Amino acid sequence: MADTGNSTAIVFGTSGFTAELLSVDLGALTRESVRTTHLGTATAETFIPADIYDAGELSVTIAHDPDTQPPFTASAETITITWPLPAGQTTAATTAFSGFVTSYTSRASINERMEADVTIKITGSVTYVASA
Repeated sequence: MADTGNSTAIVFGTSGFTAELLSVDLGALTRESVRTTHLGTATAETFIPADIYDAGELSVTIAHDPDTQPPFTASAETITITWPLPAGQTTAATTAFSGFVTSYTSRASINERMEADVTIKITGSVTYVASA
């Protein structure tokens, strides 16, 4: 069931970094195809799926707090996104993975909220837990 993104939260497990999220883009999981075509193939190339996938990157826009140091130099750590609690459920869905910050770009403008764009490289597998 579709819902708004309100109440989505992010927590970095080791550094404890957290932020007011303005947007979340979990990006794309990608899996390569392995070519299996051989000289005896008569009509079209053939492929099988690769055994491993690339979990990609997470991009978030946050409210920039100049008094809070982002974990830009930290090692990979467990990062958990908690999604909004759907009506009728008691536990919100989560997405968790190991990752590290690869980019942090902050900006400030006249009469505008300060924001930062953060890119996080996901390393390893992604764990999805459904709401209940």
